[in-house]
Amino acid sequence: MSIFTPTNQIRLTNVAIVRMKRAGKRFEIACYKNKVVSWRNKVEKDLEEVLQSHTVFTNVSKGQVAKKEDLTRAFGTEDQTEVCLQILAKGELQVSEKERHSQLDAMFRDIATNVADMCVNPETKRPYTVGIIERAMKDAHYSVKAHKSTKQQALEVIRLLKPTMELERARMKLRLSLPAREARKIREKISKHISIEQEDWTPDLEIVCLIDPGYYREIDELVRSETKGRGTVEVLSLKEVEEGDEMLH
Repeated sequence: MSIFTPTNQIRLTNVAIVRMKRAGKRFEIACYKNKVVSWRNKVEKDLEEVLQSHTVFTNVSKGQVAKKEDLTRAFGTEDQTEVCLQILAKGELQVSEKERHSQLDAMFRDIATNVADMCVNPETKRPYTVGIIERAMKDAHYSVKAHKSTKQQALEVIRLLKPTMELERARMKLRLSLPAREARKIREKISKHISIEQEDWTPDLEIVCLIDPGYYREIDELVRSETKGRGTVEVLSLKEVEEGDEMLH
């Protein structure tokens, strides 16, 4: 698809149009294909890689540029880049039915991959294959949301599948090194969040433990603040699984 815009003499090719209706008017921006979703998922952070032009159109195909007064009325500013960012965030990506299906299928697979990577079977402590997670998502009639990141949706899927499937977050393995003076106080505060594998007082306290990844930041911040930076939290393993056959088929 090649669009010629006589207003600025730029030939826009490989265009993905994002559209928004506001204040009774239609506004469009021209983006590069495959970049809109990457931007919304925070994978792509360079706006120049996303926008083909910082111009706001009423019709990209015809090269019709939006009037400044219409931008001010609808968006409260005539700054083209600022309006582009608003449309990019909340506008509707115009794609063909075939492209939409392809995009949603890819996101479905990505969500399943995230879930498989984040979780294990609590009985065996081993991960599931992506295929098993995909089947479970289909059985649960999970619908992909095109505007949400796959990471966010993976967390939704975990909550959705838990009632019907043996599933829990894979635990991280940490080594905590705590100065003797603050060690007992910190150990007491974090005890409900950790499963201790090794503990050694020499004379400082060193603990090797397993935690739910959701508690990592809280523990790391607690150790830093309580020890004034003298204590450390070291990640030994991001996903602790049983040795042997890695996957559950």
